[in-house]
Amino acid sequence: QVQLVESGGGLVQPGGSLRLSCAASGFTFSIYTMRWYRQAPGKERELVATITNTGGSTDYADSVKGRFTISRDNAKNTVYLQMNSLKPEDTAVYYCNRRRVGADYWGQGTQVTVSS
Repeated sequence: QVQLVESGGGLVQPGGSLRLSCAASGFTFSIYTMRWYRQAPGKERELVATITNTGGSTDYADSVKGRFTISRDNAKNTVYLQMNSLKPEDTAVYYCNRRRVGADYWGQGTQVTVSS
């Protein structure tokens, strides 16, 4: 079965960096576009970054452009989110996503807290 397992979250000071990882299994990872979403307390889940199956194209929410970088390693079935210059407003649970017809696949999420 499809599994997405996020890791790498934690507590970081403003201006700091974190790298999130999402290990995928149960499907042919290299043929799917992958996405990172986040959900802050009391807010709707929002799309943060997208990467196509080969990694040849990426897209970002305006709020993270220039600070976050999405990448993938198809040999390791893993997608990453490098987050630099973190701000308190980046505090959220971050989720890995693979879309499908019907219900999307989601990981369990990893908490990122940006606070001094």
